[in-house]
Amino acid sequence: TSALEEGARQARAVVAGTYLARDLVNAPANVATPAFLANAAAALEGRGGLRVAVHDAAWAAQHRMGAFLAVARGSANEPRFVVMEHNADRDDLPAVVLVGKGVTFDTGGFSLKTRDGMVPMKADMAGAAAVIGAMATVAELGLELRVVGLCPCVENMADGRAYRPSDVIVAGDGTSIEVLSTDAEGRLALADALVHAKRYAPAAVVDIATLTGASMVALGAGVSSSLFANDDGLAGELARAAEETGERVWRMPLFEEY
Repeated sequence: TSALEEGARQARAVVAGTYLARDLVNAPANVATPAFLANAAAALEGRGGLRVAVHDAAWAAQHRMGAFLAVARGSANEPRFVVMEHNADRDDLPAVVLVGKGVTFDTGGFSLKTRDGMVPMKADMAGAAAVIGAMATVAELGLELRVVGLCPCVENMADGRAYRPSDVIVAGDGTSIEVLSTDAEGRLALADALVHAKRYAPAAVVDIATLTGASMVALGAGVSSSLFANDDGLAGELARAAEETGERVWRMPLFEEY
């Protein structure tokens, strides 16, 4: 009986996190703004000791997040940078950082998407939704890990303040980036989140993103996610988890040329 009860407890936690992620992704973009996504994360504050901090554009500027802020410039909806921490004070535990792309709507900016290509872009924040849902589950299960969720939440629009192709912007670690397409906004927001992840000295970083339609060209729509990894052990763990959950991943090459 105790084993069944424990199994049910774990199942409830996983399902609750999954439902939360699903509902966030399904919300329309006029509702699920960066602030809305941040508020959904903040609502989990205190659950299982979970800490949630929601930061604004001024905070991002202090942290020199030039890439993240460049994407935000064209939108009337202000960006939010969400930090969620489970076992925040447990420096004795290995740290795992989950980073999720939170582009709440993606027009492509001045590199404008097609009419049909823009329709599903309310779901361009599915990476952040997955991280928020996962953190809800982590907190509910009380995992013996230090887990940090980072969600750069931003909207990619086009107006007189928006960033342009050929602009050069500077990320938080001082790396300069020449913009060739403003529709490559996700990697800009994620770049500054990954720089921020370094401060936790993580044992592993898992970056979850709806980053490019080329993945569907390679693997087919709805078939599998592309997995890029520079650690064979972690790649193997993710592949086993994917097999158990029925959410396929296929490891892609990271040759020196790439």
